[in-house]
Amino acid sequence: MTSRPTGAAPRAGAAPATKLPRTPTQPARRFRNAAGIYLLVVPAAFFYVTFVLLPIGRTAQYSLYHWDGIGPATWAGFDNYVEVFTNPKLVGSILNSFELILYFSIIPVVLALFAANIIRGIAASRLAGVSRTVLFLPQVIPLVAAGIMWTWLLATDGLVNQLLRAIGLGGITRAWLGDFATALPAVGVIGAWVQFGFCLLLLLAGMTKIDPNLYEAARIDGAGPVREFVSITLPSLRQELAVAITITVIAALASFDIIYISTQGGPGNATLVPGLQIYYLAFFEREIGTASALGIALMALVLLVVLPLQRLLRGRDG
Repeated sequence: MTSRPTGAAPRAGAAPATKLPRTPTQPARRFRNAAGIYLLVVPAAFFYVTFVLLPIGRTAQYSLYHWDGIGPATWAGFDNYVEVFTNPKLVGSILNSFELILYFSIIPVVLALFAANIIRGIAASRLAGVSRTVLFLPQVIPLVAAGIMWTWLLATDGLVNQLLRAIGLGGITRAWLGDFATALPAVGVIGAWVQFGFCLLLLLAGMTKIDPNLYEAARIDGAGPVREFVSITLPSLRQELAVAITITVIAALASFDIIYISTQGGPGNATLVPGLQIYYLAFFEREIGTASALGIALMALVLLVVLPLQRLLRGRDG
């Protein structure tokens, strides 16, 4: 009995072989997946390029010219940047923004850390929910409204001074936003009040992911509340602390709304910050080149502060 060769024609009456559908190759599938992903990114990328990258590029271009915004521009090179770092008024505005980091970032983060730890301890009670709502409320209020409200509170005859007089401390009352010595700290208190709610909610969210068994094991080993906080809570909140500090530091360096509403940079230049100085330079003094150079310098300063902070706070996970 001889077997039919493989290549022989099929016998008469045999059913024709069915063709299997062609499956796309691995590279083709990858290409289609990548194309779909990029297609979804295109709208966001378009708006990002149009409203972020292009304005930054234009600002960098304007910073190299002397221009009043209307007439012809003349080449200035790096003269505008030299002006930014040698003019006492402009340097003072940068230093003021760094001082605001204490009020906008460090104080609200530290207070929110302790407040969140207390609220976590009473999480089962109704008071915890009320506390979260009340303490987060400043974050919901528009900055313009917050600035107006605090201007009334800190005025010479405002509620703060009335309370001080009522408890016998009338000797320290003053126009808090109009005094050279207290104007910047008073603005900082407003910023700390606004940023506190955001930091609190962020840290509370981070505390919910901590395994309760860790606290139980620590108590069995004889650890007290302070030891639990230092050994368990703080290390577990590293990512949340990094986000909170980064956002609040940026808010301090790029502050504008609260200061414009409450003091407009006064008295004198006591509360002048780069964001407000850029506004004055561009729209009142018509020095577009210097304003652009200050804007680029401010962006560089924010990156120089934030990027090392990210590395430091995130550690190896960063």
